[in-house]
Amino acid sequence: MLRSSATEPAPEPANDPADDPASRAGRTGVDGGADGPAGALPAVSAFPGRPYPLGATVQDGGTNFAVVADSTGRAGAADAAGSGVQLCLIDADGTERRWAMTDNTRGIWHAFVPGVGPGQRYGYRVAAHDPAKLLLDPYARRVDSTEYDLLAASQPGADTGGKAPLGIVTAPVTELTMRPDRPPRPEIPWEHTVVYEAHVKGMTATHPGIPAQLRGTFAGLAHPATIDYLRELGVTAVELLPVQAAASEPGLVATGRRNYWGYSTLAFFAPDPRFASRPGAELAEFVAMVDALHAAGIEVLLDVVYNHTAEGGPEVPITLSERGFAPGEYYLPPGTDLTGCGNTLNAGTLTTVRLVTDSLRYWADVGVDGFRFDLASVLGRPGGGGFEAGSALLTAIAADPVLAGRKLIAEPWDATAEGYAVGRFGQDWAEWNDKFRDDVRDFWRGQGSIAALARRLTGSQDLFGDGRRPFASVNFVTAHDGFTLRDLVSYNNKHNDANGENNRDGTDNNRSDNNGVEGDTDDPAVLQRRLQQARNLMATLLLATGTPMVTMGDERWRTQRGNNNPYCLDTDVSWMDWAGSAEQHQLQAFFTRTLGLRKNAAALHQGRFFSGAPGGPSLPDPMLPDLMWFGPDGRPMAESDWLDPQRRTLGMWVNGATIAGHGPHGEPLSDDSWLLIINGAEQPTSVTLPDSAYGASYLPVLDTTADDGAPGDPQPLPAGQQLTVAGRTVLLLRVAAAATA
Repeated sequence: MLRSSATEPAPEPANDPADDPASRAGRTGVDGGADGPAGALPAVSAFPGRPYPLGATVQDGGTNFAVVADSTGRAGAADAAGSGVQLCLIDADGTERRWAMTDNTRGIWHAFVPGVGPGQRYGYRVAAHDPAKLLLDPYARRVDSTEYDLLAASQPGADTGGKAPLGIVTAPVTELTMRPDRPPRPEIPWEHTVVYEAHVKGMTATHPGIPAQLRGTFAGLAHPATIDYLRELGVTAVELLPVQAAASEPGLVATGRRNYWGYSTLAFFAPDPRFASRPGAELAEFVAMVDALHAAGIEVLLDVVYNHTAEGGPEVPITLSERGFAPGEYYLPPGTDLTGCGNTLNAGTLTTVRLVTDSLRYWADVGVDGFRFDLASVLGRPGGGGFEAGSALLTAIAADPVLAGRKLIAEPWDATAEGYAVGRFGQDWAEWNDKFRDDVRDFWRGQGSIAALARRLTGSQDLFGDGRRPFASVNFVTAHDGFTLRDLVSYNNKHNDANGENNRDGTDNNRSDNNGVEGDTDDPAVLQRRLQQARNLMATLLLATGTPMVTMGDERWRTQRGNNNPYCLDTDVSWMDWAGSAEQHQLQAFFTRTLGLRKNAAALHQGRFFSGAPGGPSLPDPMLPDLMWFGPDGRPMAESDWLDPQRRTLGMWVNGATIAGHGPHGEPLSDDSWLLIINGAEQPTSVTLPDSAYGASYLPVLDTTADDGAPGDPQPLPAGQQLTVAGRTVLLLRVAAAATA
């Protein structure tokens, strides 16, 4: 996850007298009238309530409020100068009514207010830190805004009433989630999963087949035009960039920019209101989107950010929520930044463990099928120490009986060298595999080795052979971070000036190849080479063992114009291009064809690692192993071949006689055998097919020299035949077994 590298500018001092809490007393009614002005609102009874569940819970003719907050140590005082925790209800005209919360159970302040129901805006004031700040409940299920006044939020003593987000009391989510007509979750086995990473707005912002008022929203993603597209493409799960309510970081607000991606969480339980087609309908529309995708057999995964919040860092700290309640409970000490975002949540406290697991369960109860954890190593570094796969938070997530049934995907690193933990998360986790990305990119740009490529093609057992299965490797070549597929073969260097940070943000380690020209060109030879390289990269991804992840728009030749970190660009740079050029249609057809082959070839997405064991009696030689590697001469690879740095051609024969895995319902699988030929050399290479011991004939079914991947002459080739494979090409051939006596 990349973020701004620019120093956050300090705001000018606030001079508005309205920022003085005393000057706002005329709009405040305090319980019992103790500090209220003449004519203050009459007191409303509040009872002790209960400490659990945390948040605002509608029940028994009112609402129970419970929040973790520090105390000044004078429990029972009636206002913000005393024990220091006040519940604040905000009426439609902005009038603020306050109640001192006098009941504290194990650090949780709680009260029950009769007559308060859904739609009520609320917040808190905490004297232990800055009572001038009207704070958003960390457990708020809905927020009235994601905007804030930077001067007020960053200046101690400046009142944020009316200038910062508030929570809104919501009806029990079961009213939406317990309907008997809800479609069941697809529960697609890992080995049959293909992930499509997408942004809610970016996916449909310009889609011509979706009504304008629905574009860029949950409802737009749920529209039949979107769902039909995803089904036809062949993906099985949509992984959405953050949908939890997010606020832009102080550095962005100060310079008039916004966080488009959403990796700056404001409220971990609230859907982001910017994705609602109707104000206030974000949760209902989110649930409807989940239901529509489930009805189409597509799972919903959420990218979640439990490593930092929107409250900024030491340069410009702002107080919107957690920092104003109990900073020591929620955050690592100032100056300890594992995220590169200015603050880091402390995975070692009970408060944070509870916040994260409660939030995850809430989204799981809504119907979410799994989660991708941004900078997940932070969750395994309690107190900011070394990475521990058995940390309290990671263990609590994996051990939870609800979450254990969801897909759990770690981004296994953070912003520090100590946090790099690829392959170390343990049995219950899948992980983004950056080794796959780097080795595959390197191979196709003429670097790296065939040995490294072979490890990635077979599920990265060197990283995940700790008792896990190949699907623990989430394979990807591109992601929201970095170049798109088109830009990967079109640019050598990042071009991030549009981000407003003088091209300092974003990685310089792109492992890309512009194929002779930097950026756009009308040279037909360069364009053809780029498209073929794109097909090579995607064929390698989609035919490798493991869980493939495709990035939104790669299948439609989407470009970000060389920007590898457009986190703050809510423009066509970040949106899906639905224009429909010939190149887009051809590449989309290639994706669809390749994913269709993968889906129907059980041998190409097996549930267990290859073992070298015999494959079964259906072949002429029943002692043939489950996997064989061949050189271009048609002979099995020798040890010395793997050590040859000049070797760029590889054959991978997969035995289909015995499949290590099962179907979606647990049924046994069988398949043909397959031969994957990869030629990374610049020039055409003579390749001899394996002899008849491995199959009688070889039928070409995929050829990356073709625009859509369809072989030009799909005729069976006899065993042992010699053929010329074009430079930088992938071929997939179906193997026909020889007749047995």
